[in-house]
Formats: sequence, structure tokens, C-alpha cells
Amino acid sequence: MRAVVQRVLSASVEVEGRVVSAIGPGLLVLVGVHEADTDSDADYISRKILNMRLFPNEKTGKAWDQSVMQRNFEVLLVSQFTLYGILKGNKPDFHVAMPPTKAKPFYASLVEKFQRSYSADSVKDGVFGAMMKVSLVNDGPVTMQVDSPSLQGTTQSSNGDDGLLRDSEA
Repeated sequence: MRAVVQRVLSASVEVEGRVVSAIGPGLLVLVGVHEADTDSDADYISRKILNMRLFPNEKTGKAWDQSVMQRNFEVLLVSQFTLYGILKGNKPDFHVAMPPTKAKPFYASLVEKFQRSYSADSVKDGVFGAMMKVSLVNDGPVTMQVDSPSLQGTTQSSNGDDGLLRDSEA
């Protein structure tokens, strides 16, 4: 599973001219589901994103000190199979993305994991498989990519915990 996480002041998803989800400060998370993903990948992504320290602590002045949950901010999840697109020449190929019939219930279970781990009211999502217009006001900008352990490959950190590419590993 691959997630692109953006710290936002606000974000929304529009489908067919109607806003279906909107959040204030928090995280916009674009989620790509790989054909080999399992529940353990979803557990990892949910836990990792909800605990990422991407927000400053206003009391201590420390940057990168608090998670979305500690700040009581919101999360907007958006399914995006194109995160597993591979260019073959100039044409994208999405064969490693989970097929839609399997991906839809898998993605729905991911949304439920986020809601159970945090707050159902604080976690929103787009419409799986729909053509969506995603709007955001990026805060920073701060954008991070997280891959689940089974797919981290060379992006795995030395302790194997966070899946973020380090300068020493680039």
C-alpha cells in the first residue's frame, strides 16, 4: 500500500459538482492499493499515518512534534490507484494496482480502520472509483510518502519502522 500524506489547512472532494467530503486542518491522504496488499498493510498504514508527527507543538514551539490525533485535526482519505502507475513508454500501466472489485472492499476496510483507531467523525473519504476533484490548501507545504512494509523495498529505513526514504539511502 502506498500513501501520499499532505498536511493541509483544508481539503475537499467534489463528485459530479457536489462536495462529498471536506475537512479543516489535518491530513489529506491519497491511498494506492497494491494487488498484494493484506490487512497487515492496512493496519500499518493506518497506525503510521495517524501517529506521524507532522504538526508543531504550539505550547513548546517544537516543530514536527504532534500527530493529527494529538491536535484533534481531521483526515481525508482519497483512493488513488494511479499511485501504482508505471510508465511503459508514454502510456501508464496500472497492472500492479489491486483490481477494482477487490480494491473497493479493501479500501472501505481501510477507512473503517482509520475511523476505529481515531474517530469516525474525524475521518472522511472520497467516493471510490469516481472521477473526483480534490482541492486542498497545503500547509507548509508538507508532503510525505509512506509504503507498507511488504512493499517498502529500498525505501525501508534502517530500523524497518517508518518506510521513509533517508538521504543516506537515496
